[in-house]
Amino acid sequence: MSDTPSNNKKDEDKDENSRHKARMQQQKAKVDERIANAQVEKGVLIVITGNGKGKSTSGFGTVARAVGHGLKACVVQYVKGTWPCGERDLLEKLGVEFHVMGTGFTWETQDKETDKAAAQKAWEFSKTCLQDPSIDLLLLDEITYMLTYKYIDLDDVLVALENRPVNQHVVITGRACHRAVIELADTVSEVRPIKHAFEAGIKAQKGIDW
Repeated sequence: MSDTPSNNKKDEDKDENSRHKARMQQQKAKVDERIANAQVEKGVLIVITGNGKGKSTSGFGTVARAVGHGLKACVVQYVKGTWPCGERDLLEKLGVEFHVMGTGFTWETQDKETDKAAAQKAWEFSKTCLQDPSIDLLLLDEITYMLTYKYIDLDDVLVALENRPVNQHVVITGRACHRAVIELADTVSEVRPIKHAFEAGIKAQKGIDW
């Protein structure tokens, strides 16, 4: 007597499950091998760049994760002005220290010398943090613009990053990150724009954009 359609279906399902299990076993072996080979423990330099939305949000997400694990984090906000910031309002309550450059966007101030002085002051604070082994994670939010405008010295930044405490993690965000910083980084992600509500005339909204 020939197999019934239901028996054929059961056999096909069994074969597919066997193939799936074999694929997953192979994948697990590869993942396990990569984990076994990644045994170096050190602070990592993470760059989140690109023209898309979400770079600072990703950086703050990393800060929140670190704080959730009991690590000490600090944030320096370049570019940002004195307007409300939901991430800052939340994280300060959890003990995260913030230093805000405070001048806002350069096209708002239209005063290069004022912006440069504020950037250099923020960078001096950043350097202090980069020498403090008690800080587990430092977020340099939108510092890339300060390098693009040459408000702070690139070589000074590279030296400070290279000579920071060995276990200190640093996250850098902002568009057009300098190639020298990217070369120094351990992890680099680029956020690409596909669509943005602002381009359709939708204004920036509390809790979503700031």
